[in-house]
Order: sequence, then structure tokens, then C-alpha cells
Amino acid sequence: MQHATTIAEWMTPMPHTIGQEQTLSAAQAIMDKHEIRHLPVLHGGKLVGLLSERDVGLIGALNDVNPDVVKVEEAMSAEPWTVRHDTPVTDVIREMTRHKYGSAVVLDDHGKLLGIFTTHDALQVLGEILDSQRLSQPPPAR
Repeated sequence: MQHATTIAEWMTPMPHTIGQEQTLSAAQAIMDKHEIRHLPVLHGGKLVGLLSERDVGLIGALNDVNPDVVKVEEAMSAEPWTVRHDTPVTDVIREMTRHKYGSAVVLDDHGKLLGIFTTHDALQVLGEILDSQRLSQPPPAR
């Protein structure tokens, strides 16, 4: 098997997103419906942050916080880790491991959102590599 070399070949394209002015309740509903843990946050079509399921949980655990009122922009990470679409997938995985990032937001050359690459995607890469190694090796001697 020939391994894909760029993150664009492994990312989840066209991820679900949310506007920064939306509520945490709206964000949680999207995450629950689509069984996802990361939402790129947009304003005017531009990436302005990233909201994780953990962010929602941390803010939601605070007393006197109403998720129907609190806006996404109050809970999001304002500087998500981004990578270009042509970044080698191995480089992205190394950086995610080194810094304990849960995801990488993938952008084109002009800063437009193309996709997201999560730890789940990284595990799929690992699975394919291990499967290809297993298939390319002769069976063990008996």
C-alpha cells in the first residue's frame, strides 16, 4: 500500500461548523447529532476559533452559566492549531502528539477552511499502516 503523504488525503473534508454568535446549546446539539467532538468556529466565513466538546463541558460545569445564553465565542479556543492542506500527515501527527492537540484545522493557501484532522483520523492512518505491513509480510513459520 502506498501511504498518502498529505493531510488533505486523510482529513475529514467540509466539517460541520458553527458561528461564533451561536449558543453553547446549539453547539452541543450539533456535536451530539453528528457524534463529533470539534467544531471550527466561523465569523463571516472566516475561521476565528475552535470549540471542543471539552470546552463546552468545562463552561457548562460552571455555576450560573446558561448554555442557552452563553455564546460560542466565550468558550472557544481563539487560536486553533491550523495546518496547510499540503502538510505531510506524519508531520501533523507528530505535532499533535508532541503538543497533545486533539485536532488540526486544515486550511487552503488563502486561509479557507477545507477540513479537520482529529485523533480519530490519526488512528485510522495508524490502522491502515499496520494493516498494510501485516499484509506485506509473509505468514509466521509454524
